[in-house]
Amino acid sequence: MEELKVDRELDLRGEVCPFTFVKSKLIIEQMEPGQVLKVILDYKPSVENVPKSMREEGQEVLEVNQLDKNLWEVIVRKVR
Repeated sequence: MEELKVDRELDLRGEVCPFTFVKSKLIIEQMEPGQVLKVILDYKPSVENVPKSMREEGQEVLEVNQLDKNLWEVIVRKVR
């Protein structure tokens, strides 16, 4: 599998909903369409809420990967 080029990375370990989505949204708004954001999360509800909210905002969720017992990455491409 080809390695995905990530333009920005946001480490939100220790953050909880709704701050995980709000902070992700603020970063992706600063990015150009087509750029990719990697969000690191350690709060299980955020792993469901951040991708759902990003899709509702019109962004493309490329991947949600569990990295460790309580660690996930959400990969999002800015569409608009």
